[in-house]
Amino acid sequence: MKPPLKTCSRNDFLKYGFVAVVMEPYSKEPVTLIEHIFPGDTNDHDTLFGGRLLSVMDKAGGIACSKFAHREFVTISIDTLKFIAPARQGDLLEVTGKVVFTSSHTACTKVTAMAVNKATWEKKKICEGFFFFVAIDSMMRPIPIPQLVVENESEQADWDKAKKIKEQMVSEKND
Repeated sequence: MKPPLKTCSRNDFLKYGFVAVVMEPYSKEPVTLIEHIFPGDTNDHDTLFGGRLLSVMDKAGGIACSKFAHREFVTISIDTLKFIAPARQGDLLEVTGKVVFTSSHTACTKVTAMAVNKATWEKKKICEGFFFFVAIDSMMRPIPIPQLVVENESEQADWDKAKKIKEQMVSEKND
């Protein structure tokens, strides 16, 4: 199923008797954060702590949502997280978050983490996951956000996967 349309037609107005105000996304561009991996970020094996990695991934996902909707967001779920390879002390950590799904108040970002070897500038994927956020007002109440419109098959695949995860979260909440 495709995401909601950006506009409503005159026929929709005549049929339903109201006009929907549809917000446009401010930016669909991904957000990339780059950080050094220092000794304090690593364990006894000189590899990056998983918790430190999750913190940066969560930050990139949240900033991507804020850039997309010009709203404040809080994390509500992390799903389908895959640790693929370690990052080592001295590497750079490159984390990219992109909004791939929206519902009325919720945005999902697909966040990918890469380890970058500073000597060769070679990159390797170390982790990937879906991070869900809800937009909030100053009273911590959910507020509406612009809706994402997918433009190609790759975006549709990410949309479908995130939607399935969201539906599973909702069904578990209602159990």
